[in-house]
Order: sequence, then C-alpha cells, then structure tokens
Amino acid sequence: MNANGNFLQRLGHSNLLTEFKEAFCTSTGLPLALRPLDFWQLAHRGQPHENPLCALLAKSNRACAAYLQVEQSAVDAARNAPATVRCSAGLCHTAIPVKFGTSTIGFLMTGQVALEPPTATGFETLSRSLSEWGLDAQAKQLEAAYYRSTVLSPAEYAGQIGLLEIFSRQLSTVGNQLLQQDALAEQPMIRRAKAYIAGHHGDPIGLEEIARAMHVSTFYFCKMFKKSTGLTFTEYLARVRVEKAKNLLLNQRLRISDIAYTAGFQSLTHFNRLFRRLTGESPTCFRYRSITQGKEAPKKSPTLRSTRGAVRGEAVHLAPSSQKPRAMRIGELIVG
Repeated sequence: MNANGNFLQRLGHSNLLTEFKEAFCTSTGLPLALRPLDFWQLAHRGQPHENPLCALLAKSNRACAAYLQVEQSAVDAARNAPATVRCSAGLCHTAIPVKFGTSTIGFLMTGQVALEPPTATGFETLSRSLSEWGLDAQAKQLEAAYYRSTVLSPAEYAGQIGLLEIFSRQLSTVGNQLLQQDALAEQPMIRRAKAYIAGHHGDPIGLEEIARAMHVSTFYFCKMFKKSTGLTFTEYLARVRVEKAKNLLLNQRLRISDIAYTAGFQSLTHFNRLFRRLTGESPTCFRYRSITQGKEAPKKSPTLRSTRGAVRGEAVHLAPSSQKPRAMRIGELIVG
C-alpha cells in the first residue's frame, strides 16, 4: 500500500470518521463510505443504509460492473470538487474529494438517492437495462425495491453534499495532526526533537542547531527523523508552524503578517505559499471559513459528468429549491 493509501486507511479508522458516519447515516438515511483513489468494488455494498435496489443489482455481475462504471464516473469528475452522476434507475451517486494539501487522496462516497419520487415511467426506463443484464426474471422483486428508494429534494441533497464538503476539510486537518502525533513508537531522540520544535517553532531553527541540541550529527539526525516521521525536518517544522498559524487565524484582531512571523515564518510570501500547499487554501480563506463555521452556501454546485455504456448515466446539477434541477446528457442540455 502506498503512503496515501496507508494514510487514508488511518483516517478511515479514526474516531472522527466513525462517529460522523454514524450520525450522518442515521439522520439522512443515506450510505457513506471513504474510498481510496483506486478501488474496484461498489462503495456501499453490504453496508448499512445501502439502497435496496442497489443491493439486489449488486448480486448480478453485469449490473455490478455497470454500477461500478457509474461510481467511477463520479470519482473521475470529482478530483477537485464534488461530482454527482445519475444512473439509469434515476438514483444519484456522489463523490466528494478528500485532500491533503493540494493532493486528492480519496473520496467520501454517498448517494443511491432519488431526487424525485419513483414513477412507473422511471422503472420502465430501468427495465431496458434489466433486460441487457439478464434480470427480467427478477423484475417484480426489483420493482418493489425501486419504489423503496430514499427520496430527497434537490435542495436537501445539495445541503447534505455541502455538509460532507465541510467534513472532508475536517478530515484533512485531522490528517495533518496524525502526521505530527504518530502513534508508532519513537526513539527518545525523536521525541525530544519534536518537543524542541514545539517549544522553538517561532524561532529561526536550523538543522545544525537541532542536531547539536540532540547531540548527534546532522546526517544521523536527518536519517532517523525521516525514518521515524516520514517527513524531513524542514517539512515537519513547516507543518507545526502552519498548525500554529491556523490557531492564531481564529483571532480576527491579529493581522495575517503578524501571525506569519509569530508562527516562525520569516517571509509573508513564503507563509502564504506554504499555507496554501499544506491546507489547499489561502490564510484569508481559511480564516473566513473557520469564523463563519462553514455556514455560507457552497460557492459552486457539485461538478457534473455523464457516463457511457450499459448504464446511461446522467449528470445532475443540484439547484437551490427556488430553481429547477438541471440534467446534462452527452451532447445535449435538458432542463426540467
């Protein structure tokens, strides 16, 4: 498993995700999963709150393959922002990127939800796919499951996706803390070095200075520090300083330039560049978002894409309740 996969696995076992997932699924009736970049199974198969229709279709190899294509289409479109794709059953499948700095390391997956009540016409559309998958004999059972699908209004579903966007940013923050507070056993020298950094991060600490404080050569210190933390001394120090800056940014009376120098950065330009690289946003945006606690409306609706093949996917634009939802097919825009 690569570093990002191992890191995402640790987030997946965190108390934060476990508790949030339980609360989200119970309150919305929707499934939720954290999946890595490369994943070749249905995200919600066998999980609580899985849509009954999707659970039945997953038992068929051909239907399962078709729905894997739908989920992958959502993931492919969600590298930088949430994406929602609607399958031939009229159900929406959504991927929300989880980032570490500017890199996407995985996705929160939800959906299997209808944005309008199931209809006979809708099932007739699905029936054509059932025929292709050889599931005609199970049509009655699948029809009953089709009508048991969870239904939300476009505005309600957009709100749930907005909530997951906020949570994905929280996961990124926890990930940064995990790197600094690794549960693995460390050498006493590494523990002392971390304590030294925590107490002197506001000063212009140099590699030679900390190696001297640890009574070892710079070469040995660099080698052991990287082996234990997975980061170079410079990378670790930068993360500590950014975490300090994030706390200071919550105080609106402090100027960003003062915060940068208090956290240990000698250049405001370097601070802005490093802060954006590690958090994915500027200090100003972080301050505004943190102070408003994510209550502002999402700036953009989820990214939309269509799928090809056995499941004719339909991308969905989630509009506010005062507007009608829009749907986009390949080569044509359908409003209705």
